[in-house]
Amino acid sequence: MLSRMHRHGLVARGWLFLIWFDLAAALLGRTGLESGKPTHPHRTDSASDQEILSAMATACCFYWRPVLCLQRSVCTVRMLRAYGHSSRLVVGYRPKPFMSHAWVEIDGRVANDSPAYAARMRVLHVA
Repeated sequence: MLSRMHRHGLVARGWLFLIWFDLAAALLGRTGLESGKPTHPHRTDSASDQEILSAMATACCFYWRPVLCLQRSVCTVRMLRAYGHSSRLVVGYRPKPFMSHAWVEIDGRVANDSPAYAARMRVLHVA
């Protein structure tokens, strides 16, 4: 269990990842968002994947702009990887009627969304 200060720090870090996404998307376009190493060594102040997912969800609530699925998922994956957790970004689509969605997977399970997306959509991209 994280202390209150550590949880607030995780939420603040999630919020900074959201700002990073907006700046990177504006300056580099969407292709600049995928750079980065797949996983980092475990940090000494490591948080569990559930604590990180919860902090990221809270950060999205306090962001001044609407946070769409791609921004939320890219930032969540980068934050999980920063704390040494193996995760992957998945972008899927449904052809008729067209719909696309992005989500995070940890150990092959959908982590930040409904598992129904993975079951009902075709995978377009995995990072």
